[in-house]
Amino acid sequence: MKNQVESILEYGSEAIVIDIECALSNALPGITIVGLGNKSIDEAKERIRNAFNASKIKPPRKKITINLSPSDIPKEGSGFDLPMAVAILQASEMIKNRIPNKTLIMGELGLDGSIKPIRGVIGKIIAGKRLGYKNFIIPPANSKQAEIIPNINLYCPDNLSGIFRQLNDIHPINFKPTKENLNISIADYENNDIQFNDVVGQEQAKRALLISASGHHNIMLSGPPGTGKSMLAKAYINILPPLNNNEILEVTHIHSLVSKNYDGIITKRPLRTPHHSSSQISIVGGGSSPKPGEISLSHNGVLFLDELPEFNKQVIEALRQPLEDRKITVARAKDSAIFPAKFILIATSNPCPCGYFGSKKECSCLPHNIIRYQNKVSGPIVDRFDLYVGVDEVEHSKLLQKNSVKDSNLNNIVNNARTIQINRAGKLNNELSNKEIKKYCQLDKESKEFFDRAAEKLLLSARSYMKILKVSRTIADLEKSDQITLAHVSEAMQYRKKDIEI
Repeated sequence: MKNQVESILEYGSEAIVIDIECALSNALPGITIVGLGNKSIDEAKERIRNAFNASKIKPPRKKITINLSPSDIPKEGSGFDLPMAVAILQASEMIKNRIPNKTLIMGELGLDGSIKPIRGVIGKIIAGKRLGYKNFIIPPANSKQAEIIPNINLYCPDNLSGIFRQLNDIHPINFKPTKENLNISIADYENNDIQFNDVVGQEQAKRALLISASGHHNIMLSGPPGTGKSMLAKAYINILPPLNNNEILEVTHIHSLVSKNYDGIITKRPLRTPHHSSSQISIVGGGSSPKPGEISLSHNGVLFLDELPEFNKQVIEALRQPLEDRKITVARAKDSAIFPAKFILIATSNPCPCGYFGSKKECSCLPHNIIRYQNKVSGPIVDRFDLYVGVDEVEHSKLLQKNSVKDSNLNNIVNNARTIQINRAGKLNNELSNKEIKKYCQLDKESKEFFDRAAEKLLLSARSYMKILKVSRTIADLEKSDQITLAHVSEAMQYRKKDIEI
C-alpha cells in the first residue's frame, strides 16, 4: 500500500507540495522525523503518539521514520501533524482505503485526538488548486474559510478516530464540493464609529479624498493639530466600495497568517493604523520565518500613517517598493517571501514640530527646525503621493453644524467612477502603466501646452508629471467626461506639494 501522503508548504505567494513518506523498521519503537523541520514539527511526534492513544488506535510496535520531502527545504508549523498520522496508518496497513490521488492533507492534532485549525489555510488551498489539486482534508474549524474558495472538494474530520473509521469504511471519502459562486455577507460600513460626514467643513480635503478613493491614489493631509486630519483618514474607509469575493480571499488569507483569529473570514476593507514607534519589521514584515507586516495587512485597504515625519526614516523609505510594485519582497538568509501590498496610503503631517506654523496660533519653532522637520520625508517618498492637500482650521461657530451629504452617496460616486475605469482599462487609474497613460490620458492641445509650461516652471519629475495625468483622468471620470480638459488638469495641479515659505 502507498506509504506517503501529500501536504503543502507556503512561502508568501509561492508554495511547494510536500511528500510525507513513512517507513517502518524492526527496531526499538519510536518516531523519528527528518526533512529539516523546526521545533514544532519535531514536537509533533508527541502529539501524534498521544492522539493515537486517545483515539484507541494502537500505533505499530516498530521504529517509525517520517521524511518530509524535499528534505533540503526548511519546514515549520503544526499543519503536518495530521498528514504524518495518516502516513503512519497507511505504512502500517491499518486502513483499507488509500487517500485519493491529488489530495492534500493539513491539520494539527490535539493530545485528545481532535483536529485543530491551522494558519493560512486559504493560501495553502489556493496554491494547491493552482498546482492541480482539488481534494483537501482540513480541520473542521477551517472549513468556514475554505468554503469560500470555489470549485474544490473538502473533507473535514473532527478527530483522528473519525478519519481512521472513514478510511476503513467500505465507502470512499465523501468529499463535499464547494459552490462555484458564493454570496458572502459583506460587513456593514455604516456601523463604524466615525462617519465621513461627521467632519465639519474641510471641503477641499474631502474633495481630495473623494478623488483618492475613486482612482486609488495615495494622499497626504497637512495642517495644524485638531483640524480633523485623523478623523478624515479614519472615516475614509466608509466611502470605499466593499470587497469582492477574490479580495475577501486575499485579505482573509493574509490576516490568518498573523492574527489570533485565524479561522474567521474578513469581509471589510482593512484600515491599519500603526503607531510611529513601530519597528521596521512590524511595518514591512519579516522575522526569522517571514511573516506579513502592516504593509501587507493593509492589502486591498488603507494604510494610515498618522504624523508621517515622526516615523523612523528607514520605515518611511521602506515604503518605496510596495507603493510602486504593489507587493513586498521580504528576504532573509534562510528564505524569502513575497506578500501582496496593494493599498491606499494616507499620511498626515503637521507643518512644523509645534504644529502651528501658518495657522492663527503663534508658531514657536525656529526656521531651521521647521525645514528640518519637513525634510524628514524625502523627495522620492513625497513624489509617490498623488495628492497633497492642506487641512485648515474650522471656525468654532460651524463645529455643531450637520452635513447633508451621506457617506452612502459618496460611496455611489466612488463606485461609478471606479466602474468607468475598470470598463475602460481593466484597472484603476493609479495602476496605469506609462504605456496605458499615453493611451487613456490624452490631452487636447490647449491643456497639453498649459501642463507642459507648468511642469517646466515647477520642475516636476517624470513621476510627478505622470501622477498628475492619472489624477486628471480620475477627476474627469468623476464628472463622467471622456476627455481630460484644462479644468481637470488645473485641479489636479492644485494637489501637489507646495514649497515651504518661511
